[in-house]
This record gives sequence, C-alpha cells and structure tokens, in this order.
Amino acid sequence: MSDRNIPSADVKPAPKPDIVHTHTVSVLVSNKPGVLGRICAVFSRRGYNIDSLVVSQGRDPRFSRMTIGISGNPDGLAQIILQMNKLIDVIHCHEHDDRDSVVREMALIKVQTSAENRTEVLQIIEHYSGKTVDLQEDSLIAMIHGNSDKVDAAMRMLSKFEIIETVRTGKVVMARGVAAT
Repeated sequence: MSDRNIPSADVKPAPKPDIVHTHTVSVLVSNKPGVLGRICAVFSRRGYNIDSLVVSQGRDPRFSRMTIGISGNPDGLAQIILQMNKLIDVIHCHEHDDRDSVVREMALIKVQTSAENRTEVLQIIEHYSGKTVDLQEDSLIAMIHGNSDKVDAAMRMLSKFEIIETVRTGKVVMARGVAAT
C-alpha cells in the first residue's frame, strides 16, 4: 500500500461552511407585554440571527404584526415555525418569499453634499425612484424604498459620496392575493 493515499496527520480537512440563508417570517401576535422576548428566544435557541425586526399594531389594537428578517441554516426553519405557532400569544406564523408576497423596506440616507456634487447625488436618488426629504446647504436626506436589493444598490451608489448616517426600517411583508400574511 502506498503512503500517497494516506492523509498526513498534519493536514486537516477544510471546514465545511455553514449553510446560511435569509428568510422573511411574518407573525401575528397578541399585543401584550413580553411576547417579543419569547419570540426572540425561539430564534436564539435555534442559532438564528435576527437581521431586521419590524413590529406594529394591526388594524385591531389587540394584535400586532411582526415581520422578522432572519439568517441561519434553512434546515431548522420549519421547526422554528412549528414552535412559534405553539406559543400562546402567537395567532399564526408564516415564512414568505418573493413568489407569494410583497416585501419592501425603506432607508433614510444622509449624504454630505456641496454645490459641485449635489446634482449627481440628486440624479442617483432619482434613478432609484427615491425622494429628497431634507435639503440643507451642506447635506441632504434621501428616502429610498423597495426590495432590499434596490436599497442596497442605492446605498452603494451613494457611498462614493460621504454618507453621514443611515437608518433602515427592515423588511415589511404582505402576502399576495387573499392569503393571510
């Protein structure tokens, strides 16, 4: 038997990269104290990171809608959704994708501007169907909304100027058609 086929003890196999995917989950919950903490604990126990979280009261003030952008191994997501649906204050929990829902987010981007570069900044904002919501002599605030890729692209284009500050809403989602979100 040849020594060429036996791996050296010094050579360690390359680590397998974790499979990480992003997901958008919508949760309808009772509007009560402590619900958010219990929901976050479910994701944390399963090793998921919450990338974005939007919570707002629904049309009925007894309920709130949570839209949670998460990243983690996709194998455990079905189990998380089952666990979420078992929580007392959860009415229902669904995962959504671009095929079955509309997903949007909004960003406010404060850019330092001068007389020389203001026109170019305004053209970029217009290209992304954004809106200037504040204009000062040395800065402006742009509002860009759309899917995450569009917001990311606008921020990349504006990054060649000095971005002073950004604020993003996180994703909001609504199921298409008559399906419940």
